[in-house]
Amino acid sequence: MKRYYIILFAFLLTVLNACREDDLVVESNEEKDEEVVDMTDYADWDATTHSNDADLDYSVVFNQDEVLRFDIEISSSNWSTMQSDLAANLGSTGGRPGPVGNTSSDYDPVWVPCSFKFNGTKWYHVGIRYKGNSSLQSAYQSGNRKLSFKLDFDEFEDDYPAIKNQRFYGFKQLNLNNNFDDASLMREKVGADLFRQFGLASAQTAFCVVYVDNGSGPQYYGVYALVEEVDDTVIETQFTGETGNLYKPDGNAASFANGTYNTSEMYLKTNEDSADYTDVKALYDAINSSLRTSDVEAWKDNLESVFNVDVFLKWLAANTVIQNWDTYGVMTHNYYLYNNPEDKLLTWIPWDNNEAFQYGKQGGALSLSLSEVGSNWPLISYIIDQPEYESIYRGYLQQFIDEVFIPGDMVSAYSRYYELIKDYAYAEEAGYTFIRSNSEFDSAVETLKGHVESRNSAVNSFLN
Repeated sequence: MKRYYIILFAFLLTVLNACREDDLVVESNEEKDEEVVDMTDYADWDATTHSNDADLDYSVVFNQDEVLRFDIEISSSNWSTMQSDLAANLGSTGGRPGPVGNTSSDYDPVWVPCSFKFNGTKWYHVGIRYKGNSSLQSAYQSGNRKLSFKLDFDEFEDDYPAIKNQRFYGFKQLNLNNNFDDASLMREKVGADLFRQFGLASAQTAFCVVYVDNGSGPQYYGVYALVEEVDDTVIETQFTGETGNLYKPDGNAASFANGTYNTSEMYLKTNEDSADYTDVKALYDAINSSLRTSDVEAWKDNLESVFNVDVFLKWLAANTVIQNWDTYGVMTHNYYLYNNPEDKLLTWIPWDNNEAFQYGKQGGALSLSLSEVGSNWPLISYIIDQPEYESIYRGYLQQFIDEVFIPGDMVSAYSRYYELIKDYAYAEEAGYTFIRSNSEFDSAVETLKGHVESRNSAVNSFLN
C-alpha cells in the first residue's frame, strides 16, 4: 500500500509540473500574441520611413518641386487640452480665441499625441504642440486659428514603447510655421534659403499644406512653411560636430548689452545636463571689455577667440539687405549661437524669417550704414565701429547682391513659387488665413519682386 501511495504522489507531481509548464507556454504565447496584436496597430511602420536607423531623406521631406500635404488627427479630448492650455496662458473670450488684455506667450505649450499622415502612410502617437511667441499670441487673440505647430515623432515613446525612436524619414522634430502676417506665404522659406545659399548655416524649408481633424473631420489650415529644427538636424548636417553648446537667446540678455547677462535668457538646447555657460559669458565679457577703447587690437583678438566675427558680419550684411527686422539689432530674439566644435567659436545661426523683405515694424529695418545702432546692440555697433570689420561688412553687402540676391534670379524664383502654391493660397479659408483676398496674395508676390530690385539699387548707391 505504501508503494502505491508513492507511485500516486509521483504521478500527481508529474501532472502538476506539466500543467505548470503548459501555463508558462500559454503565458509565453499570450505575450507573443500581445506583441503581434500590438504591432498590428502600427501596420505602416517601416524601417526606411519610421526608424531611427534610416538616413535623413531631404529629397522627400524638403521636396522643392511639390507642395507637401500633411494630415493630422488629434482626439477631441487632446484637442480640448491644447485649447485649454492656450486659454490659460493667452486668455480667451467666451470659450473662443479673442482679444484679451495684457498676456504673454513666453511659455511652453502642452504636448499631446496625434496621428500624422503623409502620402498614405501613418506615423503614430506623434507629439504636437503649438509654437511661437508674439506671432502665436497675436494670431490666437485675433481669432485666427492658423497657428504654428511643432512636431516631435518620439515625444511619447515612454507611453508607447513600440514607437521608440520613431522618425519621419530620419527627422525627429519638424516645424510647421504658419507664415504669420505674410500674404505672400513665401518670406519664411525664401529668407532661410538665401542665408544658406550665402554659405551660412540655416534651416532647410519647403511648402506644405496642413489638414487637422480634431474629431469633426479634416479642416484645411492652409499653406505652411515646413522648417527644419536647428537642434535636431541643422547642427548634425551643417557642422562637423554635434557636441557643442547650442543657445537660443531670448530676452534682454540676447542683446549682449552691458549689464544684461542672464543665463536664464540663454536657453540651452544641447548639453542641458552640464549647463556650462562659460562660452556665452566669455562673449559677453569680450564685446563689453574696456580694451575696446584702450587697446583695440587686444579687444579684437579676445573677441575673435570666442566669436566667429566673420560669420556674424556675413549674416549681418545679408540680413540688412533683405530688411529682416525681427531679429538682433531691433528685437532680442530669433537667432541661435552654436559653439562649433571645429574651431570652438560661437557661430551665428539665423532663425524665423517671416517678417523679412519689408521695412517692418518696431522702428523698421536697419539702414545699410547701421549708423543708428547704439551700444544697446554691441555686437553690431562695437564691431562695425572698427574700420577692418566695416570693410568686411561692406564687401559682404556687394557679394550678397552679386551672387545670391540677384534680381533676375529672384524674380524667377518668386514666379515659380507663385505657380506652385497659388491654388493652395486661393483655397485658404476665413479664420485660417492671413490673406484677405486672392488679389492680396498676388499683390504681395509682386511686391517681393519689386523689393529685390529696390534693395539692389540701395546697396549699389550706398557702396558707390
